Amino acid sequence: MDFESKANAPTSTDNIEFAQQTTNRKPLQLLRDTEALLRRPTVATLSPILPPKLSNKFQATSSLADDYFNELAEIDLDTISDFELRPVRIRVGLSFVGFGALMILVLLLYLNTLHPELSTGEQILQYWYQYVWFVSLGVAGMFMLGREAMRPMPKRRK
Repeated sequence: MDFESKANAPTSTDNIEFAQQTTNRKPLQLLRDTEALLRRPTVATLSPILPPKLSNKFQATSSLADDYFNELAEIDLDTISDFELRPVRIRVGLSFVGFGALMILVLLLYLNTLHPELSTGEQILQYWYQYVWFVSLGVAGMFMLGREAMRPMPKRRK
């Protein structure tokens, strides 16, 4: 038996060279191509088994999706400025706050209508996880709104 160390022996992982990507595709082009590779075989498979009227609408929708994704792939993400994304970030923050508040109201409605025998403390004890989840959504939205409020506005040229 040979118990000597073979630390200097070359292993098969030392000389692995990975293939380099030949073209640098943008993320939206990659999304378009991936979606098309998944959608087209699905449409081709389902169209023959659907009723003719529904099959025609299905194929028309698929062609509309092609047009939409081709138009989307032409957008250059590097040209979108931080200032142009501000309204979207505000809407997302407001959506988080609104959805969290709405779900807390739905949870309270559920508890008060289906479990009127539970006191407030018992409701929180049994449904604390949902309370925490919905309050956390609202707090995350408030943080997003606060961050947008503290961002400096770009100076306009006269």
